[in-house]
Amino acid sequence: MFNLYINLTMQLFFLLTPFFVLSVFLSLTEGMDRATQRALALRTTIAITVIGMVLYWVGNPIFHTLGVTVDGFRVGAGSLLFLSAVALVSGPNGKSHGKEGTDIAVVPLAIPITVGPATIGTLLVLGAELGGTAERLTGAAALLTACAGVGIILGAARGIGQILGPMGLAIMTKITGLVLASMAGQIVFTGVKNLLN
Repeated sequence: MFNLYINLTMQLFFLLTPFFVLSVFLSLTEGMDRATQRALALRTTIAITVIGMVLYWVGNPIFHTLGVTVDGFRVGAGSLLFLSAVALVSGPNGKSHGKEGTDIAVVPLAIPITVGPATIGTLLVLGAELGGTAERLTGAAALLTACAGVGIILGAARGIGQILGPMGLAIMTKITGLVLASMAGQIVFTGVKNLLN
């Protein structure tokens, strides 16, 4: 069970594209003082965690209601995840802004930058495919840990940005994209294989 926890934590951490989120966070908080920036990081982390946990636990009810199989949804989610990975590797512009009057911690930082369509689909599939209470609780713990990891990165955004610089952030974002592409390929392959059996 511990190995499952470690594997899921790593997968979910990369799924949340922390270094891309960091680069967007730095651009949106440019000019803010450190206390305001950290308060925004905390609100963003809470929003990501709440949204992620809701998606993780409602996967099965949604599939039953819509009459969609997990494997069918897996193929769709994997395809979206691959497109997101391509966008990260090719270089997203990172210029999404929330509408005036909205909290940028929720829109755009939590949705759609951190929890976009591909992440939503992957979380729904993950929550539905883990069988047994122990495995589902392990998955939930891994998701909480991954969200906390993103929160730590956002909380230390100014220092990390100074250490890595624009080039370092770009490299880390592209590495994240490559990891997501391999995850997407595995998800699609598993879905197609199960559908054909």
